[in-house]
Amino acid sequence: MINISNLTKTFGDFKAVDGLSLHIKPGEIFGFLGPNGAGKTTTVKILSGIMRPSSGSVSIAGFDVDKQPEDAKRNLAYIPDEPFVYPKLTAWEFLRFIGDIYRVPETEQKKRIPELFDMFDLTDVSDGLLEGYSHGMRQKLLIASVLLRKPKAILFDEPTVGLDPKSIRRFKNLLGEMAKGGAAVFMCTHILDMAEKLCSEVGIIFEGKLIARGTVQDVKAAAHSGSDSSLEDVFLKLTEKQSHD
Repeated sequence: MINISNLTKTFGDFKAVDGLSLHIKPGEIFGFLGPNGAGKTTTVKILSGIMRPSSGSVSIAGFDVDKQPEDAKRNLAYIPDEPFVYPKLTAWEFLRFIGDIYRVPETEQKKRIPELFDMFDLTDVSDGLLEGYSHGMRQKLLIASVLLRKPKAILFDEPTVGLDPKSIRRFKNLLGEMAKGGAAVFMCTHILDMAEKLCSEVGIIFEGKLIARGTVQDVKAAAHSGSDSSLEDVFLKLTEKQSHD
């Protein structure tokens, strides 16, 4: 569903992403982990079509993001760490707008949108302008828009930033539901405990290069760590080793 082949992105002499190759299958939750500046957000921006690669390719649902951007983006949703919404729209208007763009039938919109507001505790503010929404409220609204559209591939860049504990728990449950529905989920997160519990596979990127990839148990084995070690322990061990090599 998400296919990344030998992806490289350079800025002058600096390689932000260096020969990255990954395949994320339908129904898989993939955790993309790395320290700040490792290349995570650059990768996600290329996957979403916001940024072009220097070399290599990315496809979403069989469509090349660079050569067939409209078809790829029709099958894709991207939730950045800084959620953007149109400030002069209400939440109702925003979700209707998203629903219309992605051709969600009007009858389904009218049924589903109130359910989504209720799910994210936004019902009481659904008629207010989005310029008055907090960061967390905007994040919840964007996640609601993903659930309305039901895309085949979903990109999350630090999706829980600004969410309260109740919303974080709900988000974890929703991730599982999205995957069960057949979506391929690609998630960047610093919350390693959440990645360990939720992700089918994880990949660790360091200085633009993928240094580990597989199930959590696979990654622990590659790091010569016991099964009782946490993903956080393994992450620190691998990245510290790379920084000293």
